[in-house]
Amino acid sequence: MSDMKKIFDRIDGCRDEIIQIQTELTSRVALGPDNGGSGEHEKAEYARVLLKALDPDVMEQFNAPDERARDGYRPNIVARWSGRKSEPNVWVLSHSDIVPPGDLSLWTGDPYKVRVDGDRVIGRGVIDNQHGFVSSYLAMKAIRETGEALVRPVSLAFVADEETGSEYGLIYLLKNHADLFAKNDLIIVPDGGDEEGINIEIAEKSMLWIRFTVIGHQCHASTPEKGNNSLVGMSRLIIALGQLKEKFSISDELFDPSISTFEPTKVEPNVPNINTIPGMNVFHLDCRILPRYQVGEVFSYAKEIAAKIANDYDLKIEAEACYWLDAAEPTSPDAPVVKALAKAIKRVKGKDARPVGIGGGTVAAFFRKAGFPAVVWNTGFDSAHQPDEYCPISDTMTDAKIFASIYMED
Repeated sequence: MSDMKKIFDRIDGCRDEIIQIQTELTSRVALGPDNGGSGEHEKAEYARVLLKALDPDVMEQFNAPDERARDGYRPNIVARWSGRKSEPNVWVLSHSDIVPPGDLSLWTGDPYKVRVDGDRVIGRGVIDNQHGFVSSYLAMKAIRETGEALVRPVSLAFVADEETGSEYGLIYLLKNHADLFAKNDLIIVPDGGDEEGINIEIAEKSMLWIRFTVIGHQCHASTPEKGNNSLVGMSRLIIALGQLKEKFSISDELFDPSISTFEPTKVEPNVPNINTIPGMNVFHLDCRILPRYQVGEVFSYAKEIAAKIANDYDLKIEAEACYWLDAAEPTSPDAPVVKALAKAIKRVKGKDARPVGIGGGTVAAFFRKAGFPAVVWNTGFDSAHQPDEYCPISDTMTDAKIFASIYMED
């Protein structure tokens, strides 16, 4: 391996640069149309300028058509550098879009203005997923600035639309530009991890989101006998859906949590006033299902439960699968990308990595479905989607060293 000490020393000196890049990225709000925004254009352009300054051999922008977005497209940026070796190519794919900040009263400052508190950079998007972009970019920048010859070919991607389905991001690239990727590429998605940075995610659960509509009969709250309270019916259904946990109870220790989960989440508004018994209530159930179970089996059983509640309480209940994603085949624990990442983690952290499965969904699932082994990894606290989202500066430096180690591995 080349002189990594020079590269690591350069990374250790980039605290101010990390803050500056995070500040610039955070100020460029990248909300997709489904989240009330116009797209990722300004953030993608800033990233393109940073990457271009590192003199890549190939610099490309793939615009996914989306008439709802500014200028009618969603930008996907790819920069590629040749190495001394021709293969395998290292891919690090981060996403540019964010989720809305939510209740602003829960934030201690403007979500789009970075604040620094000791080792923490605070702001919407700093961990999800700017951390991945910044660490992979700084690794390449340190290599270029030290004059070391890149060993492996490297491709950095900054894609759109991860937060709302990836149709205009990675899925678009896989459908229209699949020749970008090769089966022996080392594909890393830095969009999930643990505080130690030793978990390498190789598998994901299936996902099913069910929208239940419970229909009763609306009436005045003072005469409940004249109606059929859909809110009560919804409550009964939510409790009954606990049977899913009993039906699909097998555990798999690869995953954390090790069981399938079935959680009621979003409730849509019903009546606007207090003195009316509602005639319709709508809620959603988030199901994260171990790959050993079929999603269709879970959906069918959920509908059976709903049908029984409807019959027992004279209700009409509709169940709609509003999101359905079957788990892809897991990446093998012995895949080259797992071994390369584990070796780099051991070099930088002195710790043994471990392959794991997760319940959350990432774009790695789309890589796996297309036949490309991929892993999800980074070092980080789980503050994504939360008020005062934060990213430790030291974690960014550490992850940059790990990426640099992979880029420079003979």
